[in-house]
Amino acid sequence: MMKKSRDITLRDLFLARSAIANSVTRTPLIASAPGNFGSGHAVFLKLENLQTTGSFKIRGAANKLIGLTPAERQNGVVAVSSGNHGRAISKIARQLEIKATVCITDKVPVHKVEAMRALGADVIIAGDNVDEAEAHALQLVAKKEMIFVNPFDDPHVIAGQGTIGLEILEDLPRVDTVIVPTSGGGLIAGIGLALKSADPALRVVGVTMEQGAAMYLSLQAGHQVPVNEYETLADALVGGIGLENHYSLAMCQRYVDEIVLVSEQEVGQAMAYLLREEHLVVEGGGAVGIAALLQGKVELGEHVAVVISGGNVELELLLSIARKYN
Repeated sequence: MMKKSRDITLRDLFLARSAIANSVTRTPLIASAPGNFGSGHAVFLKLENLQTTGSFKIRGAANKLIGLTPAERQNGVVAVSSGNHGRAISKIARQLEIKATVCITDKVPVHKVEAMRALGADVIIAGDNVDEAEAHALQLVAKKEMIFVNPFDDPHVIAGQGTIGLEILEDLPRVDTVIVPTSGGGLIAGIGLALKSADPALRVVGVTMEQGAAMYLSLQAGHQVPVNEYETLADALVGGIGLENHYSLAMCQRYVDEIVLVSEQEVGQAMAYLLREEHLVVEGGGAVGIAALLQGKVELGEHVAVVISGGNVELELLLSIARKYN
């Protein structure tokens, strides 16, 4: 049984890596084109957009579902998702022959909904914001005794996402700054744990969109802050930090040095840059770290890693953005 939030340890990340080894891709860390972010900085891209489900979410989903007992698997699992978490849950659940239900909002892009259904999940549109979708999921937990798989505020999910930090340290031991897309905080909490356990001086920087920046506002306030949800290119980052938050906020308070904000235009420019200069298909939420770099919003060290967290974007949308910001 994993320890409570403040006691998640580096050992938990190594246990997660062992558990999920056959279910996830060890993604490459590639050098970005030299000089694009100023001289004296070597910038590397951690390509989680190359995961089998197109985002990092499969790491946490696999660690959570693989760890369930036969009795826990019996009634199925339920998740709340803006798309990528649900897709990851759907894939791992099908592999393990577990019934999966995903509660979403009416703002989730159609292509992400279709991907979840294609993997066999029961997808329920349960409101117009993430909190409403979560409330519906928790009703299913109460009525049907299903297991709730939180997208970010769960120690097994956080440990799974933290395996990215282990890989970055192995591939780039001299790393001094890591830039991470941030929404509910599970990804950056896990990566922050890995990095700060290795060296407390390593800088961990989160990036999110300007509107509806739940973790940014919650860290400023020192407690959970509810936010409105807006349409954004960074749709994977939409939503609050949960009706109750037991893990990710406290870990972000401990391990994250700062969170910076980027505009819609800056996200679009970053998506176009990644397609044009790096030949990478990246969704808006996955491109926010590059957006911050292009705008000079992060103080860079000598060896910088940027997590490219996902690539699940409709081709027509990406091409229109590339034309707009050519």
